[in-house]
Amino acid sequence: MPLPFPVFKPCPCGSGRSYGGCCGPRHTGERPAETPEALMRSRYAAYALRDTGYVRRTWHPDTCPPDLDLAGDDTRYTGLTVHRAQGEEVEFTATLVAGGRRQRLRERSTFTQVGGAWVYLDGVTP
Repeated sequence: MPLPFPVFKPCPCGSGRSYGGCCGPRHTGERPAETPEALMRSRYAAYALRDTGYVRRTWHPDTCPPDLDLAGDDTRYTGLTVHRAQGEEVEFTATLVAGGRRQRLRERSTFTQVGGAWVYLDGVTP
């Protein structure tokens, strides 16, 4: 599967690594996310790149919305800060521009494993 973003560019997740050395291999299925934080970062990058398939594949089937489609979404994701990653929870702030307005989304996400792979279960905004 080809990468949806140049491998040499900085990864959208804000790790400071290149996309090809960070979230790219997760998006293609070459390397699964090893931790909930790695999955959360790769999902953020997938939102930024409008990779609906990856977001769906990494969302628990019981909580994934049936109408999820990022293709027509004009949201621009501009930054990610991870505040805490402990056990199955990751707390983060995503900055974005939606509808011409700059916004911040703070969430405490919960992850679980299905078939040995980490998936997003749900999140709450503290």
